Amino acid sequence: MKAASKFLSAASAVTLSAALVVPGALAVQFVATSAAEAAVVSRVEVSGNQRIDAETIRNYITIKPGKAFSSSDIDSAVKALFGTGLFSDVQINQVGSTLVVKVAEYQVVNQVLFQNNKKLKDNALAMAVQLKPRGTFSQATLDADVESVKAAYRRIGRDDVTVTTQVMQLGDNRVNVVFNITEGDRTQIAAINFVGNSAYSSRRLSDVITTKRSSWVSFILRDDVYDDDKLRADQELLRRFYYNHGYADFQVVSAVGELDSATNKYTVTITVQEGDRYTFGDVSVESTIPEVDGKALESVIETRKGDVYNAKNVEDSIIALTEKVAGSGYAFAQVTPRGDRNFENHTISVVYTIDQGTKAYIERIEIRGNDRTRDYVIRREFDVSEGDAFNQVLIQRAKKRLEDLNYFDKVDISTVPGSQPDQVVLVVDVVEKSTGEFSVGAGYSTGGDTSGPSVEGSITERNFLGRGQFIKVSAGGGKNSRDYSLSFTEPYFLGRRIAAGFDIYKQTREYDNYDSDTVGATVRFGLPITNNITTQLAYNISQEKYELDDDCVTGGIYDPAKCHVSTAILDGIDQSPWIKSSVSLGLVYNTIDDMKNPHEGIYANTTVEVAGLGGDAKFVKITGRGSIYQTLSEQYDLVGLLSGGAGHVEGYGGGDLRVFDHFQSSDRMIRGFGYGGIGPVDSEDAGDHLGGTTYFNASAEAQFPLPVVPESFGLRGAVFADAATLYGSKVKASDVNQSSTDMKLRASIGVGLMWASPFGPIRIDYAIPVKKEASDDVQEFNFGISTRF
Repeated sequence: MKAASKFLSAASAVTLSAALVVPGALAVQFVATSAAEAAVVSRVEVSGNQRIDAETIRNYITIKPGKAFSSSDIDSAVKALFGTGLFSDVQINQVGSTLVVKVAEYQVVNQVLFQNNKKLKDNALAMAVQLKPRGTFSQATLDADVESVKAAYRRIGRDDVTVTTQVMQLGDNRVNVVFNITEGDRTQIAAINFVGNSAYSSRRLSDVITTKRSSWVSFILRDDVYDDDKLRADQELLRRFYYNHGYADFQVVSAVGELDSATNKYTVTITVQEGDRYTFGDVSVESTIPEVDGKALESVIETRKGDVYNAKNVEDSIIALTEKVAGSGYAFAQVTPRGDRNFENHTISVVYTIDQGTKAYIERIEIRGNDRTRDYVIRREFDVSEGDAFNQVLIQRAKKRLEDLNYFDKVDISTVPGSQPDQVVLVVDVVEKSTGEFSVGAGYSTGGDTSGPSVEGSITERNFLGRGQFIKVSAGGGKNSRDYSLSFTEPYFLGRRIAAGFDIYKQTREYDNYDSDTVGATVRFGLPITNNITTQLAYNISQEKYELDDDCVTGGIYDPAKCHVSTAILDGIDQSPWIKSSVSLGLVYNTIDDMKNPHEGIYANTTVEVAGLGGDAKFVKITGRGSIYQTLSEQYDLVGLLSGGAGHVEGYGGGDLRVFDHFQSSDRMIRGFGYGGIGPVDSEDAGDHLGGTTYFNASAEAQFPLPVVPESFGLRGAVFADAATLYGSKVKASDVNQSSTDMKLRASIGVGLMWASPFGPIRIDYAIPVKKEASDDVQEFNFGISTRF
């Protein structure tokens, strides 16, 4: 910084002597001094400015003609002009009675251009740099932008990127800035090594972290990019995983990535110290607030003596206690857990202490980084707002909710002092990520009327227009089927934590002798009851049309000489189209640890559907299904699955239950048999399966990683045994073979291959029936997009 015009007594004397010797020379230049005398000028002259108006510059300084000023005023003027960010140099001199302000303006950026970039688009790079069109140019900013561009490329795995710059002078103090980029080759991760782990295999720990070893699907998933920030986040994931499985002393000793410049591949080594596994000892609640009975609150906590230590259960207990006490009128209550380790018997006793916390209020919630997501979408995840009591537990719960939205790569919540001692400002910093998905999948089934290949494609947006809404459009089909659907969900209906949405769909099926065409819609409302229990109320309406194939018709009338269709199905076709209007109420209980790769937890749902609010169908249908996942071997990542289901449908109103409202079997009920391949059949020779009114099914399965195959491929194997029965019928007695309506057990055993593909979970099953009936249709092989929930 150059700041002239400051008094220096010695220099002033020399200048004055020179003025006496040189006639007409009356120039006095002020330079820095701490002991300056006051001076007065008659005018302020501005020079060197090209774009900035002279009067604007005068307004930035406090020195005015006719008023006395000192060296401190000049210092302030120089700082004020530099503070505008408009000038690269400022000089202030007094020449006689004139104060001369000489400035050098920063150049203006006309365009910011990127050349030779292919992996990152111009708009992505433009967001990474500080230089912008119509903004000021400085070399320091340009140097910082070079590093920002390199950092952007490192985040996509291109560490050896080189960036050079060119500043093109355009005249009139304008420049174009050009970034010349050589992107280089993409780095990969050759191996991820875990050191010090014995309780869990390296393969299991690889499932926990987000950094993955490079594989043939990495070009799609892009999960093999080495990033220091990502590795630090992975360390936290490992800590939470171990803490939630009893290892309270766990720590990550080191986590480093070493780049082999010859192969351009990283080797990641994570060294851990697991420690011992603990269970909960005594668990109690103490309160220092006289009106709060700690003993009475013990029913609220979720930690129990004898259970494996789980940090998440401790956190949930803190939240439950905080809400309970706050609901009793103690908004500032603070719950603090105190753990007492017993190293001999490996237990941790926990005492939850409730104190009257410091009174502090939330003055303001400030949200930063949400360029796309609306403010209210973030604010509604908080159970507190401006003016409410500050509670750290509720703030942390809001942070967890924001992370669970899956809208952001990173969520940080911090506090800064407010305008008053008892006020705080919440600062929410988010880093947004892409929330749109495009997926394509394929499948193949053998046997049955709908056998053959199938494809499905969908476009999903989880944060539609930044409003937090979910929308999905999908289409698919195969040799004998077509499916189209549109789904929309508003997660906060009327400003409350109620999910409201609708589904519109169209389905066509081509069976051996007839076709079906269904168009329907559902309006649904979902309400969370607890963290693990949700309920859903829905209204469903659909129109179903059935039509015989031309090969079965002569003169528009069914011709049994051409094909044989059971009387029950013919009756349903004759009464087509059918209108079904129903309401349904469902309840879901979910404690699954990871819905994409479950290892522990329970998923259960039950639904009651009542049809008859108008329309042609009149029935009550009850269904239920449950799945229990349990890790059988931590070391070998062996997971056990027990699942089962049941259902019953009953008509009412005096009419027979139509055949199309009966349950039909599928691979969800039992594998090894075709769709609609078991249960009651017609009384004639057609052999049509008519479905049943009641079913029970059960399955036992063991899932395991495939040996030799890298865990990054996402492949797992399974062996299973299924059993099911489908029986009962409400069609006319003369139309159904009564012996086939009896309760008869079917069973199968098989093997499966599961792939967590970039297009969604895919599963291949090969099942062999070991107990079947003569009328059953067998389908040993099935391949398709599959989830077991």
